[in-house]
Amino acid sequence: MSKKFFEFFKEWLLPIGVALIIVALIRAFLFTFVHVSGPSMTPNLQNNELVVLNKIAKYKRGDVVVFDARQEDPRIRAGEKDYVKRIIGMPGDTVSYKNSNLYVNGKVVNQDFIGINERTEGTEMAFGNNWSLTSLSSGDLWQKKDRNHTKVPAGEYFVMGDHRSVSNDSRYFGFVDAKHIEGKVIVPFWNSNDTAKAHVNQQSKHFFAK
Repeated sequence: MSKKFFEFFKEWLLPIGVALIIVALIRAFLFTFVHVSGPSMTPNLQNNELVVLNKIAKYKRGDVVVFDARQEDPRIRAGEKDYVKRIIGMPGDTVSYKNSNLYVNGKVVNQDFIGINERTEGTEMAFGNNWSLTSLSSGDLWQKKDRNHTKVPAGEYFVMGDHRSVSNDSRYFGFVDAKHIEGKVIVPFWNSNDTAKAHVNQQSKHFFAK
């Protein structure tokens, strides 16, 4: 009986156990799957869409990331945990908006990944057609630690949703701490929407307008 059990353990239980451990380690430290919740990243990511979260990526402007919003948004709705947004400003960057153009360090950002309404009305709705980090961070909407900055602080990011008229993002609550970012979103290869895939996976390569 013990010999049969040992053979069963060696041939079946041990390989399955090792495989489960490897999967758990990959999901904990490398990659995992997540579902998008809400409309704040439309048209590029849809509500309940399944995407890959790369936990070891180096973040760049234009990348879409998931972060723990409980640590960043004081007005987060009950039951919510994570937000998915696009990185606009890196540590040391200036960010501003004027007359439908978004600027980072004085350079015009390529906003082809969203429509004209989101570039204008969606961006101006709450803050007008001329704003900067200085003006945004001077009010009392932002977390106290983030107020009165002219540049994105070290170890922090300025993020915005693609559907800006409904997105609760850095414009409203301030910078996102790097330690609260859980990973970079990758639209998987089996997704048939090649445009959306490029706007999420490749936008960092085309961040500035030419």
